[in-house]
Amino acid sequence: MNKTKKKNRKKVDTVKSVNNSIRTSVRKLNPILKSIVGKKVDVAMRDLQFSAKRISKDIRKTIGSAVANAENNFQYDIDNLVVKEAYCGKKIVMKRFRPRAKGRAAPILKPWSTVTIILSEVKQMESHGTKG
Repeated sequence: MNKTKKKNRKKVDTVKSVNNSIRTSVRKLNPILKSIVGKKVDVAMRDLQFSAKRISKDIRKTIGSAVANAENNFQYDIDNLVVKEAYCGKKIVMKRFRPRAKGRAAPILKPWSTVTIILSEVKQMESHGTKG
């Protein structure tokens, strides 16, 4: 056996960050995540900062974590990062019950979600001259 064998490591072109415990439903998360896909990271963070939705703060934290992963683990330039994918999935549902009339009970469902943000580095194209 050859112990000095090198491992072939190819460069990773995407960086991922997952938040596994967001206390909201997938239905409320999807429109926010669809609005940031394809945007540059700083534009997406700015849009989330001025969003009226409560959950946008947690999404902003997840994007910040992905940016930190890209900068520290893969030495990406954070000015060239773009949100390539952003999606969410269902987790557990806490079930609570409220008393109702005539001895009945009504369920209250409190869903949890998981958010995945995938960033990609885009190379800047320099423009020379006029459009042709």
